[in-house]
Amino acid sequence: MRLNKFISNNGSIARRTAEEYIRQGRVTINNMTVTDPAFNIIENKDKVRVDGELVKTSRKKVYIVLNKPRKVISGVSDDKHRTTVTDLIKSKEKIFPVGRLDYDTSGLILLTNDGEFANRLMHPRYKVEKTYRVKLSKPIEEKHKLLIQKGVRLGRKVTAPAYISFINPKDKRYINITIHEGMNRQVRKVFESFGYFVDKLERIKYGYLTLRGLASGQWRHLEPKEIQSLTKICKPEEK
Repeated sequence: MRLNKFISNNGSIARRTAEEYIRQGRVTINNMTVTDPAFNIIENKDKVRVDGELVKTSRKKVYIVLNKPRKVISGVSDDKHRTTVTDLIKSKEKIFPVGRLDYDTSGLILLTNDGEFANRLMHPRYKVEKTYRVKLSKPIEEKHKLLIQKGVRLGRKVTAPAYISFINPKDKRYINITIHEGMNRQVRKVFESFGYFVDKLERIKYGYLTLRGLASGQWRHLEPKEIQSLTKICKPEEK
């Protein structure tokens, strides 16, 4: 098995993060540093360590949805000792967040110890939709709404088309926006590029999943049918 896949499947990090750690020289195999993410290991024989900690084979796959409060870090640790999403969840297995929500953004975030599952959900190839509820500093103009729906240039990249709907047509500060990309602070940057400040941002939907029944800070395990639905979204096409 490839080294990066083994770590993401059994460690508390996603595959992309595992690749970064490997290239940074933070991973050893049988006490020897390896910097090639594609290096093949022999499971149950080779001893893989990340930052000196042994990566143990996970026995049980865990899939959790959390309603993340604001002022919580989307990670497993924080050098400033702030609360992280994993601090809010009681799990015997090591888990990590699928993607991230900004420190000041609340809402739906998935956590798992299944690296392959997480990697597919985050991969741009599968275009998994995420919907955010937004409160803007002022009502959005129709011309800006149309431009955002077509795609906006952010630096060297142009965002993919988005879908915007009004929560209350009488108050156009409140909108829902659906995207399938995951650029850093994308929603905030898109609106800021047209002179709007995002007063409040909450992710309310991820694929088929919603925050049904979850108050801020609450979490639950995904039901088998929910896992199947998410897996189906990002299932490779048969050739």
